[in-house]
Amino acid sequence: MWSQKRVVSLQPAANSHHLKTGYNTLISALVGGGFAMVSHLFFYQLTLIALVWLCLMLHWMWPSDSAACPTIPEPLLPRPKRKREPTPCAGLTTKPHCDACEHATDSRPQAPSAPPPRIVPPRGRRRHVDTSSHFCPNPDCAYRGWVGWGNLRANGHPSGGPWRQLLCVVCRGYFLETLGTLFHGKRASVDLIVRVIACLAEGLGIRGTARVFEVDPHTVLQWLVEAAEQLQAFSRHVLHDVRVRQVQLDELFALLSAVKGGEVSTAEAIARLERLPQWVWVAMDPESKLVLTIDVGNRTLAMAQRVVHHVAQVLAPDCAPLFLTDGFREYMMALLTHYG
Repeated sequence: MWSQKRVVSLQPAANSHHLKTGYNTLISALVGGGFAMVSHLFFYQLTLIALVWLCLMLHWMWPSDSAACPTIPEPLLPRPKRKREPTPCAGLTTKPHCDACEHATDSRPQAPSAPPPRIVPPRGRRRHVDTSSHFCPNPDCAYRGWVGWGNLRANGHPSGGPWRQLLCVVCRGYFLETLGTLFHGKRASVDLIVRVIACLAEGLGIRGTARVFEVDPHTVLQWLVEAAEQLQAFSRHVLHDVRVRQVQLDELFALLSAVKGGEVSTAEAIARLERLPQWVWVAMDPESKLVLTIDVGNRTLAMAQRVVHHVAQVLAPDCAPLFLTDGFREYMMALLTHYG
């Protein structure tokens, strides 16, 4: 009546990985009916899992300290106000030095605000000599600088010369009609002087021009200097208050014949020209091709200041064009001096 059961005991296996227990499996299968024996390692693992689960539940359910005792936030400090005063850049706190600005004078003297009364000639013989294009050069005369005001009279040719003498009826001063021109005080003919200047303008040398026209070279040089002064005065009188959008600044140097032949490199030629006053400075408007100024001198800061100063004198006071240069660094200081 009783069912017969068999119990199989677990024996150490040869391929067991657990050296302490010696059992191959945790729970052995039933063999022929009966109960299997459970290893104690299974209970150890189950107990460890329960403890881990209990710790996680306590950590999740336990109230935190931050929730129980809320921290009082610290008051925010006011942000420091930023100073709006700009900090001056080092090196540009003072205006750079410019010799041309210090020695500059008013190139266009202003006429008196109240003009003197116009002098009307009395009735009589009609005057045939036109003096409306001249003015009295006497600085103490009230009619100085006033053209065609009726204060000049023709007074013949002194010593039988080719030029006429004029008289100011106000200050009683005499002067020749060539005063202030290239021909004043010259005994040479006008045609000769004009042809000499034309040959020099075409590139003929001073000695070559002197040999062609049989004139002393020192005389040719003197005429050239006076012609340059007249041209500069005429340029100041005509070229002023110019408005342009661009100004191109550049320096030119003479090309040496040795550079063409390959005897001297371009870098060496430039190094030689750096020490010689053979640089031609040009400022022009690239759109209209108008030459604003031209000068000759060394490639230095002083010369750059001089060129930019001449450009500023030619342009209108409220004209600030775009300046284009060849990268010469001294132009920056010159432009800051006059437009900074």
